[in-house]
Amino acid sequence: MAIRDKIRDKAAPQLRPGEQIQAVIGAQTASQWWVALAYFVFFAINEYRCIVVTDQRIVTFNSGRFASANPKEIVTEAPRATRIGPPTGILWYVTEATGEKLHIHKRFHKDIEQADAQAPRAA
Repeated sequence: MAIRDKIRDKAAPQLRPGEQIQAVIGAQTASQWWVALAYFVFFAINEYRCIVVTDQRIVTFNSGRFASANPKEIVTEAPRATRIGPPTGILWYVTEATGEKLHIHKRFHKDIEQADAQAPRAA
């Protein structure tokens, strides 16, 4: 099963009734450079996040220290009009749009673009 499908399946029961998922994005709290500098420090300070974009809001779930596709509890919520991107960078994009500083790998950049394209215009 693909990572996006795992996130969708595990996050769906934690959403409001009738809320429709538009996009899912994997993220992490620590910079990837910590792996190169100090492997064990990275695993001590990093936590994985799942950003679930719905038709009503943007929800960030904590996935723990070792699983990137296991949304457990809600960490932050943002209005649906919030733009996460546009993603930049060769491999990683850093954003604080959801309420905390998150690092998002390039494989999810198209998901950010999709979510932003479906966002309503801010009033």
